[in-house]
Amino acid sequence: MGSALETLCGQAYGAGQVHMLGIYLQRSWLILLVSCFFLLPLYIFAGPVLKLLGQDEQISDLARKIHDPNNPSALLPGHKFPAQKFLQAQTKVNVLAWINVVAFVVHIGMLWLFINVLQWGTVGAAVAFDITRWATALAQVGYIMGWSSEGWTGFSWLVFKDIWAFVRLSLASALMLCLETWYMMSIFILTGNMENAVIAVGSLAIW
Repeated sequence: MGSALETLCGQAYGAGQVHMLGIYLQRSWLILLVSCFFLLPLYIFAGPVLKLLGQDEQISDLARKIHDPNNPSALLPGHKFPAQKFLQAQTKVNVLAWINVVAFVVHIGMLWLFINVLQWGTVGAAVAFDITRWATALAQVGYIMGWSSEGWTGFSWLVFKDIWAFVRLSLASALMLCLETWYMMSIFILTGNMENAVIAVGSLAIW
């Protein structure tokens, strides 16, 4: 739905139906948020799932250690990605740029604090990543609701009108993106079954 939103918002903005941008955004939020809830168990049980797939225990434990602090941000794609497309459709890319610049600077500071000062190691990096993702998502949504008065006219019951058509569109778009993502992730899964899996997976990450 997030990818389809780019086309829908672009068409609505070009046709002068700017008020529809907010409706499309809310529909996208609703559909993606429900989808994220269904995917949340995969994040919560990332370690056991990887072990079930035959991954090296060290890799599985590290993945669990990284994913545990990031479980709350598993719901963020349902808000952040549509918000980006909403703003891009209105050519408000400067807003996105400034939000990300500030987030980048703050993120570096948090990494230094959590890893070097507090000695949290990998967990510290994961916590910093989680905070940065939440901050950027909330900043985007806050800007939309506070300063994007043309495209955002408030919450509306029109969100539920023809929502099943949007669900079908989302499924087709999701299938395309999932196949692309699974292709890359399957390489990591297969590599994790090799000898010296830690080194092999690490080399893929560098590549």
